Amino acid sequence: MSAGSRTASGSTAGALRHVLGHLLTPLLMCVGMGLAYLGAFHAPQPHDLRVDVVGSGASAQVLAQNLQDQADGALSVRTVADRSTAVEHLRTQASYGAYLPGGSPELVVATASSDTSATVVEKVFTRVAAEQGAPLKVTNVTPTADGDPTGQGIFFLLVAISIGSYASVAVIGGAGGVLPLRIRAALVAGASLVVSLIGAAFAGPLFGLVDHGLAGLWALAWLYCAGILLIGVGLHTFLKRWTTLGVMVLFVMLNFTSSGGIFRPELQPGFFGWLHSFWNGAGFIEGVRSHVYFGGHALGGHVLVLALWFVAGLAVLGLAGLAESRGRAESSGEGASPEAAVRTSEKDMEEELEEAVGV
Repeated sequence: MSAGSRTASGSTAGALRHVLGHLLTPLLMCVGMGLAYLGAFHAPQPHDLRVDVVGSGASAQVLAQNLQDQADGALSVRTVADRSTAVEHLRTQASYGAYLPGGSPELVVATASSDTSATVVEKVFTRVAAEQGAPLKVTNVTPTADGDPTGQGIFFLLVAISIGSYASVAVIGGAGGVLPLRIRAALVAGASLVVSLIGAAFAGPLFGLVDHGLAGLWALAWLYCAGILLIGVGLHTFLKRWTTLGVMVLFVMLNFTSSGGIFRPELQPGFFGWLHSFWNGAGFIEGVRSHVYFGGHALGGHVLVLALWFVAGLAVLGLAGLAESRGRAESSGEGASPEAAVRTSEKDMEEELEEAVGV
């Protein structure tokens, strides 16, 4: 075999190893997305879904107990004395349906909490009313905006600003790897501002997902986007070309599935309900719901979740700065070329953008 043939064969083998190595990332994404999305969404079943039966007499107590027993853990049923108390529970998201028995039974719901949960509750009490031989009247005390009739538009807004944020990580972390940390931090601030403004434009003038409270929605979106960008850019120092996979695990696979935007945690397996209590996507979704539809009830807790992710991002970026300073000190002692660092950074960016766009 000639030297040229051996060189060509070696080049082909090297290129093949390179391609196969990079194929590992989309395959892991495929496995991760399947496990996350199918695990969270493939068979929604209620568990401990809180509902109220209105009435203080023995008949209301018996009805509530029968429902609790027949539900076998799907519902958490309690009685309340009057309709106004039941409505207050709905408006503070302490329950997801209130049934008023009698000759003209009524079900009161708040679809702004979750359209899917309201649908489950309506199905349950439609059957109860039918057993009593009466049609069910359904009253929605907290509907969503006209531009978001199912209440799921906020979830798809979450998807849009998340993708804008984590795709920006590939650019700032890759191409910006040779820039001083303070400049990358400024780029993070700028990118998060732009992405959140785009999100606010989608939510307000473009699609009317909300009919008031747009400034507050923008502020929540900025805090959410800034947290993702800070964490992603900081992680890039340590993960390099695996950063895209890392941020997808954090901010897509675990994030979208636990956000409560499609199904609340009461309709999901326990793992996703647990994540819902502190993950940043849930903080954004529930924060927007609280701000726009529920008079700010429990808004502080949701803002705190987003703020803690933001602080975690600052910490990760700070650790990245320390690691880079140490690396530069070691490289200067070994006489590393700045031009080589730029070429490596550009290569990282190209690989990450290919992976991000491919997804």
